[in-house]
Amino acid sequence: MIDPTPQRSETVTAQNATLTNCDREQVHIPGAIQPHGILFVLREPDYTITQVSQNTEALLERAPADLLGRPIEILVGGAVVEQIQQCLEGDFESLNPISVIVSTEAAELAFDGIVHRQNDTIIFELEKVPAVESTSFFDFYRLVKTTLTKLQKTRSLQDLCDVVVRDVRNITGFDRVMVYRFEEDGTGVVTAESCSEGAESFLGLRYPSTDIPAPARRLYLLNWLRLIPDVLYEPAGVIREDGESAVPLDLSHSVLRSVSPLHIEYLINMGVRASMSVSLIRDGKLWGLIACHHNSPRYVSYQVRTSCEFLGQAMSLELAAKSENEDLQYEVAVKELQAQLIDSLTDEDSFTKSLLKKESMLLQMVNAEGAAICTHDSLSCVGATPTEAQIGALVEWVQDNIEDDILVTSNLPEKYPPAEDYKAIASGLLALSVTRTVKNYILWFRSEVVQSVTWAGNPNKASEVMSDGTIYLSPRQSFERWQEKVFGHSLPWRSCEIDGVFALKNAIVGTVLRQADAMAELNSQLMASNDELDSFAYAASHDLKEPLRGIYNYSNFLIEDFSELLNEEGVSYLQSIAKLTQRMESLINSLLHYSRLGRAEIHKLPVDMSELIQEVVDLFQSRAAEETIELRIAPSLPSVPGDSVQIMEVFTNLVSNAIKYNDSQQKWVEVGLADTAVPLERNGIALPSVTFYVKDNGIGIPEKHQASVFRLFKRLHSPKKYKGGTGVGLTLVKRIVERHDGAISLSSESGVGTTFYVTLPSSV
Repeated sequence: MIDPTPQRSETVTAQNATLTNCDREQVHIPGAIQPHGILFVLREPDYTITQVSQNTEALLERAPADLLGRPIEILVGGAVVEQIQQCLEGDFESLNPISVIVSTEAAELAFDGIVHRQNDTIIFELEKVPAVESTSFFDFYRLVKTTLTKLQKTRSLQDLCDVVVRDVRNITGFDRVMVYRFEEDGTGVVTAESCSEGAESFLGLRYPSTDIPAPARRLYLLNWLRLIPDVLYEPAGVIREDGESAVPLDLSHSVLRSVSPLHIEYLINMGVRASMSVSLIRDGKLWGLIACHHNSPRYVSYQVRTSCEFLGQAMSLELAAKSENEDLQYEVAVKELQAQLIDSLTDEDSFTKSLLKKESMLLQMVNAEGAAICTHDSLSCVGATPTEAQIGALVEWVQDNIEDDILVTSNLPEKYPPAEDYKAIASGLLALSVTRTVKNYILWFRSEVVQSVTWAGNPNKASEVMSDGTIYLSPRQSFERWQEKVFGHSLPWRSCEIDGVFALKNAIVGTVLRQADAMAELNSQLMASNDELDSFAYAASHDLKEPLRGIYNYSNFLIEDFSELLNEEGVSYLQSIAKLTQRMESLINSLLHYSRLGRAEIHKLPVDMSELIQEVVDLFQSRAAEETIELRIAPSLPSVPGDSVQIMEVFTNLVSNAIKYNDSQQKWVEVGLADTAVPLERNGIALPSVTFYVKDNGIGIPEKHQASVFRLFKRLHSPKKYKGGTGVGLTLVKRIVERHDGAISLSSESGVGTTFYVTLPSSV
């Protein structure tokens, strides 16, 4: 059986290449050339022949052994050697080809000489010139000039491709000329074609990426033009001078380089006898090929090939401009939407609110059917989207796979299999990471678009069992149209849409930073104001006590010393003054305590909550016995970090209120641990937490008053009812809990009872 993971140390050459390993074939070192020319390797300074192709006897009537070790001058003459030297010293692209005449006993033979330097090696090739050239170079120049004018006048990318295939076929005489474009997934598609009458059309057909493997694509980038005059040629090997190191000869830039046997078999299966290709390159990447086919052997002269290569380079320069022009109207509309959306960001205190107010723009700016805005504490959906649970799982996958703050795919189910369940609405995904420190993402979704793709034959590799039992993967035998339905794909995302997403991110970050600066400034002012208020409250509370004591004392003096001079009503007034001053002093003491809480620093230490709650219960034990109050305490409570004195004050207040505001005949108060903790965070980071509860069967709190019970001096009953109170207890509780980075809430029903929930961080 064939090994699906061959050893990387194996060098894949023309001799051992198969479709299993063709992606690693060393196509640039075939060790042979096509036989319509001769290859020499020359050594400076006298240009001695150190390597030569084995077909010299057939073309020059001289054996390779007669040439090895001798200067090239004996074959081509001194004038040609001077031109070789000039080529090597200057720009050989502009000086090639060199006209070479080689005299033999039978005749004088004309060749085109092409020289180039490959690393430290000089390679000199002689291509045999056909006896009759039907068209001169100047005729081709006129044709190329006309074609160039046409290319510049085209308005669209398709027009550009159509002009090129027609004129290249006119110049070269090939039966079929195509523009073969590479897609993002490596497959190729014929987007334009010009055929001779009766020739089979390949227009619109798609070819799998394995048809042109990676090594071949690299060579198309290095060498713009490739000619195979006859695919049925017999390769001519390259032999070396005695003692020459056996380093493989790099023929990347050679015009005669032999072709991979797999490619030859592929062309034969396609019915092609001669071929030529011209690379189309955009932004330094292989965009496609001008591919030429002929049903019989066909040689194209170096001059004509150079003209076609020039057209390929001219077309390459036009590719970007034509593509951009095609999308210009759409891009203008998209950028206008993006600008409006970005401008709206300053209208709200939250980028989420801003985007949700412009939800149609949010979708239109990238032509999406749905979107989700995911922050660390919320999820907002617009349009057609997966469920919240599905989005939550998808965000986790995005977080692990996103690069450079963006993830783009038009076939999400292929990359993320769970998306198969909702591919109808989310086969395409464009995900943007808004901030890295906090999990904030915007996801856009595109629906599935079922496509019909017509392949040039079945794209799957054909396998054949050999006599020794191994499996041989051969090039496809058939190129008959083979249609396939493609599912789980959306329309592709355009570059202008992706650019707009980045612009939106920059605007959001800028808005968030401005808001953060404003919040920081406001926070600084609030802290200063709070410090001033605390200082004022402390000073006022302290200073008010003395005159209050004076009023209380003088009221009692008047009652004791002058009660006989006053009637009953006067005495009652004085007694009321004394009671009011006592209440005022109680309020001032509460205010003083509240202000001290804001000024005191909290030193957090582990607090054993079971022990602390037991101490609280002990405080009310005698009262509970007198009033038959049942105090229920959970058997085991976790420890929390905090100030034990302040936390004890929290639960003392809550238990005291639970006992005080209770009219039931069988009173009870329960303290325990809630099954689920309320989420907490500090500076945007989630904190582990625990939630305690204090529950009673008392009078309850009406729903309309539940939001205000934590306000300072807020009382729901008259001072005479339920043994009075200052209305500060719950305010103190709330402040202590919040200073511990916790939270407090309640649930209550009038006449049934109240439950207070106290959530505290479980670690520092």
